[in-house]
Amino acid sequence: MRLVFVLFLMVALPAFATPKIILPVSGLVANDIAVVVNTSDPLSVKIAEYYQQQRQIPAENIIRITFDPGKPKMHPGEFAVLQKLVEAQIPSHIQAFALTWAEPYRVGCMSISSAFALGYSRKYCAKGCKPTAQSMYVRSSSLRPYDDLGIRPTMLLAAENFADAKALIDRGVAADKLALANVEQGTAYLVTTADKNRNVRKLFFPEIKQRLGRRLPVELITASSIQNRRDVMFYFTGAVTIPDIDSNQYLPGAMADHLTSTGGKLTDSYQMSALRWLEAGVTGSYGTVVEPCNLLGKFPNPAVAMKTYLEGASLLEAYWKSVAMPGQGVFIGEPLASPYRHYSLKIEADTAVLSSPVLQFGHYKIWAAETSEGPFTLLHSGIEINHFNPHIRLAKPLRAVYKIERLEVFGKPSLPLLID
Repeated sequence: MRLVFVLFLMVALPAFATPKIILPVSGLVANDIAVVVNTSDPLSVKIAEYYQQQRQIPAENIIRITFDPGKPKMHPGEFAVLQKLVEAQIPSHIQAFALTWAEPYRVGCMSISSAFALGYSRKYCAKGCKPTAQSMYVRSSSLRPYDDLGIRPTMLLAAENFADAKALIDRGVAADKLALANVEQGTAYLVTTADKNRNVRKLFFPEIKQRLGRRLPVELITASSIQNRRDVMFYFTGAVTIPDIDSNQYLPGAMADHLTSTGGKLTDSYQMSALRWLEAGVTGSYGTVVEPCNLLGKFPNPAVAMKTYLEGASLLEAYWKSVAMPGQGVFIGEPLASPYRHYSLKIEADTAVLSSPVLQFGHYKIWAAETSEGPFTLLHSGIEINHFNPHIRLAKPLRAVYKIERLEVFGKPSLPLLID
């Protein structure tokens, strides 16, 4: 028997077109992130200023340090000093970092994004085809990574000039507007090239199409690349260099990467740098800075990255949660891009049906008010969303504002390779 939960509201309908819905927190927001700027680098300063303005980052979240710019690699000793300077300035609520430079991208044997997030340690490094220590954040359900795990996931707002940095930031902000407009669009392109060694992630592709194809179109393609596509939201592949990336149109918030050895050497790689993705219009990418071989755990798991992103996480969270061994990989892009924090409200005869990718299976409290400032009245203390009841139904007469709160205890799920 299918159960339908209806909220019976006994308050007269005020004069408004449709109710406003305040969704549960599904990921990081501007107040959660600290922007780290190198005051010796004019480009870093300019990027930080623009990012703070566009994302309305609080002034206390801007962390200023000084080091010589223009070097791809930083010595661990120098990093240790800078890390202490950063720690002395961090407000206690900060959960993540954005670094406003493309160089350095590496600290000793680690990427600089992982060194900031995890702390510099050789346990996250390996020479050749060996695994490293895993991140506790992989596949985590945590929405507060530092509070829960002591990890501040980090992404580089990487660019070689301000025009590219500005365009990247603008795409991230536009991704949020895409969500606010309740626009569901975009296609995932999972491309298998002829490069056998760099296409180990193709084992994920069939299940992604089967499980996530209900949420957005997923195309499995065997070719060297895709060309002239106008709806790219996800693009995962493997090769030394990916041709034709400039021919495609990437939607705001798009993520793309190519599994290869040195894509994370952003400014001096003998292979294609992950920066080329951002310059082509992608909002987030990933590459390794030290030879990883083709161990799956050292690269993003597309199934996890896509599923997490589609559930309302930020780009930073989706990418970080998809890499089991991130010590040798650098994350680049606009960290707060969140194109899937939207909802739809379908008005029917007696009810309004609320749907959102943020509303995952679980139990929710429902509150209502006449304004966003409240006061809020508790309407239901435990509505369940599940396979049989995937929506929330709000009975008429409707209130002006509804606030949905998830009842959840932070936990650590198991770590299968594919989607659980």
